[in-house]
Amino acid sequence: MTLITEYRTNARPDRCVIEVYDADAYEGDEEAWGRAVTEVVAGNGYHLYLRTLQPDLRVEVAIRVWDDPQDPPEGVEGWIEICLESETGEVVVNQLTSGPAGTTRLPRPGVYAGHAWWTGRQAAAEYYDQNIRGERQQFDTVEDVRRVLEMSPVVERYTLDLWFLRDPEPVDDEE
Repeated sequence: MTLITEYRTNARPDRCVIEVYDADAYEGDEEAWGRAVTEVVAGNGYHLYLRTLQPDLRVEVAIRVWDDPQDPPEGVEGWIEICLESETGEVVVNQLTSGPAGTTRLPRPGVYAGHAWWTGRQAAAEYYDQNIRGERQQFDTVEDVRRVLEMSPVVERYTLDLWFLRDPEPVDDEE
């Protein structure tokens, strides 16, 4: 089981969501968005939604592509099976309001199966609740808030472990 490629970026969740999608998949999916509330990571094939419990602390998103299927990870907060189809071979990690946090190229266009897993999700939410939402917190400036966010000792991480399944479905140009 060899790691073919790995990409990492930091992204700020907007409305507690980070998107991961094929560069040509512009349409969102309300049903998948809703499922992410309970499943943490949910998608429709072209779009994945990663649901945090806090709206402001930066999270790390890693996309790793393996040459063979991987076992589900142990010792993580949670995980779920995923599928991501990329007709272009380019994947975007998107912050809803701020735009793309980054893009990466997969080894080839296609349909990838895998696992999404996460750590630090609950701890980041607790830090946010205690230091930003807390009743005792009063900030004089936006800089005060930014400083508290940047001081977080917690790193919330989402990792997508993927492996190639098959070529993408042909696109019907007549539609």
